[in-house]
Amino acid sequence: MQLLSALISGLGLGSMYGLMALGFYMTYAVSGTVNFAQGSSMMLGAVLCFTFAQTYGLPMALAIVLALLLCAVYGLLVERLAVRPFASRGSNAWLMSTVALGIVLDNVVMHTFGREPRSLPSPLVSAPIDLAGVGLGVYPLQLLIPVIGLLLAAALHTVARRTRWGVALLAVVQNRDAARLMGIPISRAIAVAFALSTLFAGVAGILIAPLFNVNADMGTLFGLKAFAVAILGGITSAWGVMIAGLLFGLAEGLITVTLGSSYTQMITFALVIAVLALRPNGLFGRAEVKKV
Repeated sequence: MQLLSALISGLGLGSMYGLMALGFYMTYAVSGTVNFAQGSSMMLGAVLCFTFAQTYGLPMALAIVLALLLCAVYGLLVERLAVRPFASRGSNAWLMSTVALGIVLDNVVMHTFGREPRSLPSPLVSAPIDLAGVGLGVYPLQLLIPVIGLLLAAALHTVARRTRWGVALLAVVQNRDAARLMGIPISRAIAVAFALSTLFAGVAGILIAPLFNVNADMGTLFGLKAFAVAILGGITSAWGVMIAGLLFGLAEGLITVTLGSSYTQMITFALVIAVLALRPNGLFGRAEVKKV
């Protein structure tokens, strides 16, 4: 029973890692860059949802919509302020600038929202359900999170591979000059990718908030794990990063229940290193083909 509980919890956490890793996939697939403030984007979604729902008393559905819209706006700001000025000059300084912008956001939230962790009530975590009649209490949200994660991964994969808009986005990173000649607005496509990236992180933050306390530091470790998941799954594959997230979460749950939480981070990241040593392009990634 304890093992089953760990598996369910691991699937939920893994879905969160996968959702955030999908954000890394989006920006890398379109622009060849990533947003290292992704953990802060997750925190922003949770904090905004709490603020709108609890502080201002808005209906939860409206609070979620507003929080996600502002997360998308934050993604546009990240691209415009921390990525575009450097990437347009061929500089890799966006690596540090996105990290710095995330730290700035964390500290702004810490000074405005406060340091104390807060609980976000939700009817989906008010009463556990007995799963399969074995006396295992599971919150409905824990079962809903993996479903939402997989549906979003499927939707993103379908849009990217089956629609003209998705193919146009992927064409930007492959050959910008050709994409521009075909009438694809390069800057707008990259901005949309960053907006979607932070929106996915915001979804992860809102989903995980009722299960964990909402605070200004909640996204730091999640962001680090999500980037590890993105690399582990193969950052060029939407399904790959989502499946890698689920595997990472399951590994965390199993290690925690068998060896204890003190070994969880040590062993899971050691496993990431071992897998990447065997498959440098990730579990589902493919080596980049360069024409000479």
